Amino acid sequence: MSTQNPANTAANTPGAAPSAAPEAAKPSNFLRQIIESDLEKGTYTTRRWAGAPGDAAHHAQGEPDPAKIRTRFPPEPNGYLHIGHAKSICINFGLARDYGGVCHLRFDDTNPEKEDTEYVNSIIDAVKWLGYDWNGSPDAAPYQASDYFGFMYRAAEALIEAGHAYVDEQTVEQMRANRGDFGKPGVDSPFRTRTPAENLARFREMRDGQHEDGSMVLRAKIDMASPNINMRDPAIYRIRRATHHNTGDTWCIYPMYTYAHPIEDALEQITHSLCTLEFEDQRPFYDWLLERLTEGGLLASPPPRQYEFARLNLTYVITSKRKLAQLVYDHKVSGWDDPRMPTIVGLRRRGYTPESLQVFADRIGVTKSDSWIDYSTLEGCLREDLELKAYRGMAVLNPVKLVLTNWDDVMGAGHLEPCTLPALPHPPEGVESPTRHFTIGKEVWIEREDFEEVPPKGYKRLFPGNKVRLKGGYVIECTGCTKDANGTITAVLATVVPDTKSGTPGADSVKVKAAITWVGVADGVNAEVRMYDRLFLEAQPDAGGKDFIESLNPNSLKVVTAIVEPSLANAKRDDKFQFERHGYFVADRVDHRAEKPVFNLAVGLKDSWGK
Repeated sequence: MSTQNPANTAANTPGAAPSAAPEAAKPSNFLRQIIESDLEKGTYTTRRWAGAPGDAAHHAQGEPDPAKIRTRFPPEPNGYLHIGHAKSICINFGLARDYGGVCHLRFDDTNPEKEDTEYVNSIIDAVKWLGYDWNGSPDAAPYQASDYFGFMYRAAEALIEAGHAYVDEQTVEQMRANRGDFGKPGVDSPFRTRTPAENLARFREMRDGQHEDGSMVLRAKIDMASPNINMRDPAIYRIRRATHHNTGDTWCIYPMYTYAHPIEDALEQITHSLCTLEFEDQRPFYDWLLERLTEGGLLASPPPRQYEFARLNLTYVITSKRKLAQLVYDHKVSGWDDPRMPTIVGLRRRGYTPESLQVFADRIGVTKSDSWIDYSTLEGCLREDLELKAYRGMAVLNPVKLVLTNWDDVMGAGHLEPCTLPALPHPPEGVESPTRHFTIGKEVWIEREDFEEVPPKGYKRLFPGNKVRLKGGYVIECTGCTKDANGTITAVLATVVPDTKSGTPGADSVKVKAAITWVGVADGVNAEVRMYDRLFLEAQPDAGGKDFIESLNPNSLKVVTAIVEPSLANAKRDDKFQFERHGYFVADRVDHRAEKPVFNLAVGLKDSWGK
């Protein structure tokens, strides 16, 4: 049998473009309606694009933007992406694809103390694996907020000169106390009335390292009485002596995220800046800042607009980077790519495919209100994707030996009879299923649960006097079992019924009510099989301030030594299979080796959680 698995063909290769096959029309949502309205009105038809991010003067030298829209996926490289990021990736890249646009991959690397190239590389790999290109070219480098630090500084000086920003030297405690709350307006800083010249001189001292970390900040001058606390003179620059993974020690002042993000969008000519609902209160500052910088001629017009959608809330999952890091560093899981983790690297190692995650993102849709998505929805998307393309194979996870006591008399001593089954019982139209080859002999392995000395009512598998078919092999009749001194069954005994081999004339002459899976002792291969389950027992493990550690499922991983048919022994890392009757499994992308196969349970054949 060919060892290539359809689940790993070109359409599923990391970095491959999404399939060009015709797709059904995507269901509408409020984001699509906004984009379609903007396209109809020509909101962004005057934009120009100079081939790279830049200020107003830079883009004025460019041609009319060939991209009808520009979206962006802007992760901070301070951790591994998770299933919530996968949703955002699919939304941003998917909308750009569907409306003739471009999606940018940009690293919001404005916080040097928490960021690392390890996370940069993992994010690039995750987006490629999900099947997307960025920045208009398959070979384009991601954009980085840190590449814009020079412009951000220039923009800050422009705000100071226009009277829209000032240097504040209050302590953190004083600033917090003077900020007010929802029922009390803030109090103006005593430094708020400094002249632009005084503020500019002080800001340059900050830049030149003449002041201690935390001793002063640059604040936007807006309205300390605003009902939106985010508009009460937010900080936009702080002193932070930290080596940046991209800019090194060039800067000792760094922009705040809420200041940097809208500028990044504008420099990149983003049209629709899509983010989750927790940023809704920041939108007024987003708009205020871009209005100030476009009216001053620094940024091109029209500016980007921000729109918010509900983040993904998935049952039995946590997506807090801090809490995921706690699971890793407290050794509750084996690492960021532990198959129980909701990280993209964990889902990939678990056996999830890019297509299944794209279907999941489409299926759950985009809304403005928070809701919970049941984990079974995600699992169902994977089942659907693997059903028609995962090769089948037989594996015995809890083996007991079955001895065919009349085999030598009927078939000849030591005889091994070749058997075959299709690798794909229902291949796609125009695809011929490969054939699996294995042998049956006097001894085979069966699941221990397939024999009952005293069968319960309705039991159709092996018990004394009952006949079943060994799938792809012969009909056999059970005659009993052998036990050890403790009463544990050591072998099941049966006789083979001659002339009943599957696929041969007369094979159906003996009717049976059940067929069971098996693996031959002669050619079966030992394999480590990791039976993964949900990491948490509670649907919302950290809701209401609960300690999520207390909700950990103690049985989320069980490791068994299984015996698999020889076709599975040829699996390559990341190959996906259906172990008949058990579920879908993947050859582990880290530990699997030809001499020691390792398979992970991706998802069962049906949703059995809690049943």
